[in-house]
Amino acid sequence: MRSAAGLLGIIGGLIGIIVGFFGYGWVEATERVPELGEALGVFENPGFIQFASFIAPLLAIAGGAMARTRALWGGVLMLLSCGAFYGAFGFNLGTMFPIGFAGLGGLLAIAAGKPDEEKAHF
Repeated sequence: MRSAAGLLGIIGGLIGIIVGFFGYGWVEATERVPELGEALGVFENPGFIQFASFIAPLLAIAGGAMARTRALWGGVLMLLSCGAFYGAFGFNLGTMFPIGFAGLGGLLAIAAGKPDEEKAHF
């Protein structure tokens, strides 16, 4: 289950990089060419969009990489990534796979059963 969680997190993060490029790029393009934003629309909170475009794929990949050895931490990171994608871009055609993969990977990692190590998580 941990291997599946790791793979889902990494794949979700890689797909999320593409979403992040478009999100960050659209904010930059509309700031530099205001006519483009007037014609096609702008984001309401461009700072958050740029932040989420960077941090969400990073959290998904890091969580996926940690899922085998630190399933709890990896699962939490993947669920945070899922939330960042949803909060920034909503659920749509471009984000359904990063949200789904990171969310399912996070749930699988947390549900992995036994604790990672005999000591406390923190």
